[in-house]
Amino acid sequence: MGSRQSRGILRPSSLSLWHDDTVRGIGLWTLDGIGEIGAGDDLSAVIGEAIAADADGLVDGDVLVVTSKIVSKAEGRFVQADDREEAITAETVRVVATRGATRIVENRLGIVGAAAGVDASNTPEGTVLLLPVDPDASARALCAALRERFGVRIGVIVSDTLGRAWRIGQTDIAIGAAGIRVVDDLRGSTDAQGRPLVVTVPVVADELAAAADLVKGKATGRPVAIVRGAGRLVTDEIDTPGARTLPRTGPSDMFRLGADEAYAAGLAAGRAIPEDPRQG
Repeated sequence: MGSRQSRGILRPSSLSLWHDDTVRGIGLWTLDGIGEIGAGDDLSAVIGEAIAADADGLVDGDVLVVTSKIVSKAEGRFVQADDREEAITAETVRVVATRGATRIVENRLGIVGAAAGVDASNTPEGTVLLLPVDPDASARALCAALRERFGVRIGVIVSDTLGRAWRIGQTDIAIGAAGIRVVDDLRGSTDAQGRPLVVTVPVVADELAAAADLVKGKATGRPVAIVRGAGRLVTDEIDTPGARTLPRTGPSDMFRLGADEAYAAGLAAGRAIPEDPRQG
């Protein structure tokens, strides 16, 4: 595979792709030739040139996974901030939990995570980088431009790194998506023994985002990956329900507060109840 080995590629030509709702293999590789992105850059043109120069290019059913940082940079989401904490506060809709300097919050996109997605790495001194204004819209614009340029039906995922409750470390998830089903709703079908599936809804957009991060890395200068073999998830339409539909918020959120915060809130509520003189 020559120099391609350094990009963690599983060569698409050696794989059995999606067929009859069953996957036997999937291919992942990154694109070379994407340099530093600045505010106002035409991201679809930059990525398009890298695809055109790639040995495998794009085929019908491919999924492009794009790190949100370069989307934010192209959209000029830099904020002058000597204090990153001020930027986090500005992006916060609701505080979920705090542990020392760490804040777990819900941001304006409905995503619950540390620091509201505010990133201080690989940005000019004295600035921080916010998440894209509307990652689904960013994914739709990229998807439309690249479909038109290459004449193939592809999906686009905009990914970001997030921690998970009850699990150490972080993984990439989809915060924007277009031209792809973000969930694979298996409810109503049956398992191998013929039993009905009633709760099985794999979040395939997150699974593809996490898989792509295995080859993209954080400091390789390769922020875009192509996933080949997930074509059954790619749709004819670009304007599909995007990643904004994935966060649990409101009544469906069973863990709106951290344990310590929930305890403190319950204690305060109990103390506010007037004493009943009949209880002595």
